[in-house]
Amino acid sequence: MIKHLIGAVLLIGAAYGAVEAWPLLAGPGLTVDAPADHASYADGIVTVSGEAPRAAELTLNGASLLHDQEGRFSSTLTYPRGGSILTLVATDRFGRRVIVTRNIFVP
Repeated sequence: MIKHLIGAVLLIGAAYGAVEAWPLLAGPGLTVDAPADHASYADGIVTVSGEAPRAAELTLNGASLLHDQEGRFSSTLTYPRGGSILTLVATDRFGRRVIVTRNIFVP
């Protein structure tokens, strides 16, 4: 009986440890809600928004982009006429990266 109880406690402890360690094992995530890839913006004003869970650092074309504790971010920028490539990079505290690229056009 005691062996079964000890085994159950160890199993529950291992399951809890796996759930708590998941963010460390998963690495950063990056979802870009806007802009859509190959979108056109007549006025050149572009809102970049999305979510970067588990990211310690977030950059847009090399410049830091602020995000809240849940990883949500939003920034409004102005781009000149022509095509632009937006490169978002989310990096976790262990140096793992996720990169998302969006192409936009301002006529």
